[in-house]
Order: sequence, then C-alpha cells, then structure tokens
Amino acid sequence: MAKIGLLLLTLCAILLPYAHAFTASGWTRAHATFYGGSDASGTMGGACGYGNLYSTGYGTRTAALSTALFNDGAACGQCYKLICDYKADPRWCIKGTSVTITATNFCPPNFAQPSDDGGWCNPPRQHFDMAQPAWEKIGIYRGGIVPIIYQRVPCKKHGGVRFTINGRDYFELVLISNVAGAGSIQSVQVKGSKTGWMAMSRNWGANWQSNSYLNGQSMSFKVTTSDGVTKTFTNIVPASWGFGQTFSSPMQF
Repeated sequence: MAKIGLLLLTLCAILLPYAHAFTASGWTRAHATFYGGSDASGTMGGACGYGNLYSTGYGTRTAALSTALFNDGAACGQCYKLICDYKADPRWCIKGTSVTITATNFCPPNFAQPSDDGGWCNPPRQHFDMAQPAWEKIGIYRGGIVPIIYQRVPCKKHGGVRFTINGRDYFELVLISNVAGAGSIQSVQVKGSKTGWMAMSRNWGANWQSNSYLNGQSMSFKVTTSDGVTKTFTNIVPASWGFGQTFSSPMQF
C-alpha cells in the first residue's frame, strides 16, 4: 500500500502543472480584414502597449480586435486560430490553411458606416483586423474582407514572461508581455522588498499600475491569467532597476 501511495503522489506531482492548462475553445464565426502594410510596420504600438512587435516577439502574426472581443484591454495577449471559411467565400479564401495570431491592438468602431459596409468593427460584431502578412496566410489580398471561423487557443511563446517598468516616482506602470497559456492577464499584485503584497490596477492594455514608492527596492509580482492560473515571480526586478528597463523571467505559464 505504501508503494501505491507513493506512486500516486508521484503521478500527482507530474500531472499537477498540467491540470489547469489552458485549452482551446469551440469555433465561432466572424470576419477578418487587414491593415499595417505588407511588412506589418503599421501595426507597431497599438492599444495593448506592446510597442515594437518585432523586438517584443509578437512579429507579424497579430490582430486588432473589435469592441466585442477586445473587452477594454482584458483580451490583450490572447491567441486565436483563424481559418478562412472557404465554403462561404471560395473566391477570396485560401482553402485548407490556418493562422494563429495574438491580440495586440483594438479595432475601433466606425459608426459613420454601416456594420456590413465599412463599419466592420462596430458592436456587436466579432471582427479581427489582422496584420497583412497574417491575413494573407488565409485570404487573397484583393478580397479585402473574408468570413472566418476562429477559436481561442493556448499561446506558445519563446522565453519567459517579461516585465517592463515605466512611469515615474509613485507611479510604476508595468507592461507584462510574452505571456503563454491563456495569454491575457486577470490580475496582478506587486511586492517591494520593504512592502507586503499590493494589488495593481489595469491602466490600459497590458499595462498595470501601482501608486507606491518602490524606488531602490527589488520587486516581485504575482500574476493571475484569465484562466485563473497564478504564478509568483520572486525578485524578478532587482533593487537597481530604472524606468524604461525590461526584465525577463525564466518562468512561463
């Protein structure tokens, strides 16, 4: 019995990290357009705050989400698998291909145009305005807009979670990027080497703020992704940190 108990404990230890692994959603219908040019240079920056998408690892497989999907920035970092609906539009869809994108921007509504003729991102439409190189994996350029089916999928990232410290004294604005698994963040806490844990608030996109004075202190973060998984990044930011610096963790979701 002792051996069986030990075996069960070992199996639990092996399987526990995967018990809460983010799993793909079902398929939903939507539409997709593209922006940013053939090199996706026009997609840099964006409403999630990831900045230069080349240097931050997001590349050209990104998209701006309509209001219905963006959720005031809570969807930043989420990953979606998109397939052009060839049965619905065989003229402009590329058959048998898919592309996985990361949400990095917001596609604002255009109420001056009808939702089915130019106002593609108007509520309540679910719409992806994709970086052009990503869009051309599934659609033909001249089509302009195509029907798609999509599912939210686990994000796969190279390296660990990154923390970029911006702001000023008494206003730390922390960009959390390169998040795998669910991709998007539900809540964040920060702890200085001289403080307890303090809740941060979403300022905009993937930027979280603290109004504490943390200069000269090492910082730890407790990050909870949108699927409820929490990881603690202990002393990821050294006491010698300065505004504008980025710190990479070896840990990932």
